[in-house]
Amino acid sequence: MSGDAWHARIECGGAVAGAGFLVAPRTVLTCAHVVRDSEPGLLTVSFPNRPDLGVLPAVVSAHGGWAGGATDPGDLAVLELAGEVPLSTARFAPPGEDLGLVSQVLVAYGFPEGYDEGQLAEYRAVSATRIADEWVQLEAVTAHGQPLTHGFSGAAATLPDGRVVGMVAQVAGEHGVRVARMLPTEVLARHWPGLGELVPAHGDAPDAASRLYGLVRRAADAGLDCDPNRLYRDAVGPFGPPLPPEGFASLRSAAGYVHWEVEDADAMTRFADRLEQLLSAPCASAAVSWSPILVELDRSGAGADQVTVEVSAYRDGLRRPVGAVRLPRARVRAYVQGCVDEAFTHLAPGADELITFVLPREWLNEPVAQWECGPDDSTPLGCAHPLVVADRSRHRSARLRHQLSKKWQKSGTGFTSPALHRVDCGRRERPAGLRKRFRDKEAELAVYATPPEAAPDHFEAGLNTPVPVLLWPRTGCPGTDHGTPCTGTAFLDGLVPYLHGAPPAELPRLIQMLREEVEAADDPDHHWARDVQLLWDDPRCFPEPPASLHTPVA
Repeated sequence: MSGDAWHARIECGGAVAGAGFLVAPRTVLTCAHVVRDSEPGLLTVSFPNRPDLGVLPAVVSAHGGWAGGATDPGDLAVLELAGEVPLSTARFAPPGEDLGLVSQVLVAYGFPEGYDEGQLAEYRAVSATRIADEWVQLEAVTAHGQPLTHGFSGAAATLPDGRVVGMVAQVAGEHGVRVARMLPTEVLARHWPGLGELVPAHGDAPDAASRLYGLVRRAADAGLDCDPNRLYRDAVGPFGPPLPPEGFASLRSAAGYVHWEVEDADAMTRFADRLEQLLSAPCASAAVSWSPILVELDRSGAGADQVTVEVSAYRDGLRRPVGAVRLPRARVRAYVQGCVDEAFTHLAPGADELITFVLPREWLNEPVAQWECGPDDSTPLGCAHPLVVADRSRHRSARLRHQLSKKWQKSGTGFTSPALHRVDCGRRERPAGLRKRFRDKEAELAVYATPPEAAPDHFEAGLNTPVPVLLWPRTGCPGTDHGTPCTGTAFLDGLVPYLHGAPPAELPRLIQMLREEVEAADDPDHHWARDVQLLWDDPRCFPEPPASLHTPVA
């Protein structure tokens, strides 16, 4: 049974929640509803056929967009283990082999009540036809075998030779009912594009998929600016499968769709060829390719002083979790310092790190750039590394991410008037007028003379228009109307020429240099750029859909 040791048991707070299966040395797939009630630090994974490995901590690194209902699509969660496990991973059947499902017995390894070591259930697909293009219906092979009950959700559905063709997603809700549903592998890959690279390709072209996903990783590392929808159309041609109504949010999702949904094996080659051409173009790597370290802070809801902290790193366009925990606010800084240090182990060698704090709107003025690097290094984080903040609600809004992506695709040149906008404090315009100015002039950068709490409506105009980059002084002018110059005016007069002509992608590095200049000044407290805060928000740096690391329900 050692070859099948990849079957996993999922527990939340010590109670069995369901099953899962190992798809990479530290990655396990299960259902989103299996881990929906998991708390930070209480989600664990074990492998019943390898009890010597013990119980392993895990976090949710991605999910399929499941909204929480029994018939909502995307009931998929990706778990990242605390470390790699020495096991062979699950093997997948290539696309198209599900056509023979009706004649095959499928086996699921789950953990019903009273069977902590696991139990096997045999089922057969009623038809290869998908229900709502999402599920394949399953029925028991016999009337007296093990039913698919609680504890089987998230189990791999395997062919007799052990290859995976799907995941059990809906089990019998009543005693004695022997009907269930599974998500076939191609649907899993649709909801989590990272799966595509782990599955054999159509036909006799195993190297085609490997080349395709290798190019996708190169494009992510290079920060390649290309339209995944156009690449898809070029690959399938005018008579191929039409573009999905919602289009593709990322290059990886387009590549996965060509891999899974397009039967013409040459489409993958055409997609890869065109992508390679774009990567070979002289301008393909002209922009900085940031590798973000994401620090997400939010009120936990468990108490006024409790904060949920989630830290992750991006590599090859994929999010890699580092830590997730709920803490009193006074302990957040020390925890973040340790996790940020650990996050560097997940970055590619030579990568350009970008520390990004995703904060609730009312916390955007927090002095995170002034936090020390660690207990033995008093250097401010914002001087040691490029560091930016992002608005949490904007970071998670599909509508605003779409609008921001379009703006970033246009802003390949430096910021010049009218793309760069001053928001003065002395003669402040109405928020509605400011919003209209931002829209009419397609503002790329807004520089404020006051901190957010002094002019909340004006900051909201910049955040929701949306303007890709905002800068302001964390302290200084309180924002009251006045006609004489103040610290806010000095901030604008110094920063606007400093930024003139700067490429948008270089701004985090430019502001880091400015912070170092302030720190080294003879009188830093009176420098015009003291306490500069940079909100910099390029969705292309975060290609995977945002997901909570401890609960899959957005």
